Amino acid sequence: MADRATREALGATLNALADEGRDDIVVLDADLAKATSTVKFASAHPERFFDMGIAEQDLMGTAAGLAAGGKTPFASTFAVFATGRAYDQVRNSICYPSLGVKIAATHAGITVGPDGGSHQMIEDIALMSVLPNMRVLVPADFNAAVAGIRLASVTPGPFYVRLGRPAVPALYADDESFELGKAKVLREGADVSIIACGNLVWRAMAAAEALATEGVDAEVIDMWSVKPIDVGTLLASAAKTGAVVTAEEHSVIGGLGSLVSAVLALNAPCPVEFVGVKDVFGTSGDPEPLMAHFGLTAADIVAASKAAIARKA
Repeated sequence: MADRATREALGATLNALADEGRDDIVVLDADLAKATSTVKFASAHPERFFDMGIAEQDLMGTAAGLAAGGKTPFASTFAVFATGRAYDQVRNSICYPSLGVKIAATHAGITVGPDGGSHQMIEDIALMSVLPNMRVLVPADFNAAVAGIRLASVTPGPFYVRLGRPAVPALYADDESFELGKAKVLREGADVSIIACGNLVWRAMAAAEALATEGVDAEVIDMWSVKPIDVGTLLASAAKTGAVVTAEEHSVIGGLGSLVSAVLALNAPCPVEFVGVKDVFGTSGDPEPLMAHFGLTAADIVAASKAAIARKA
């Protein structure tokens, strides 16, 4: 299967839903339809597409109004604008009344690349996860993104679906089933649990393969549903391995690592190591060199895994 960006799933899936008779779906964008791929929906269904211009607060407020009127709005723009610039509207107009707005934000994380630190959103999982009523999905590949968008479209209430700019390796077949609040165990192991989301999942798999050559048996879990998090799968894995590594293209503060650690601290304390951005802003550069610069590679996951194992009692 070819590498594809998760953002490409947005326009294609929205068109497919419309073709299947979902007349309730409307799409809003903020002058970025080509980049987010919602231009596909705009071309096929112009009467149900609204370009709000560079006015993200208006985009979220209008989406809230459409949801209150019985529509299923997908609000799309870059993650830095969807969660940062429009935070007040997301909090008070969408989450507080628990309206069914589906925020599908693209260009998340460091791999936005040359756009630089002002556009490299590494705080969005934290911002969205802390909001009551909000569900947060971070798909690892194109097919997972399709599944996440479809799931959001039929589940009442607000969603945040985090999508990326670069092409990523395929991990799932196009008929793979996904369930809200249920992780995917991609590889079973006994020595360390690697809990990853988004663009770090395929890197976690590569790390597990590298560890296997050194006799280390790593379990890899795709925590694609960050909120609600799969407590059962997480605790079962930690009980088996006794050591955990979290890996995310996000700050180590407030994201997947923090959520995993909270579950473990309350239920099954064990050594945890974090692979993520270490409390700094991003910087301009090409995506892969940036991932190395910020310590987000398979080699970094390998090192963290060894550190977690070394801390076992």
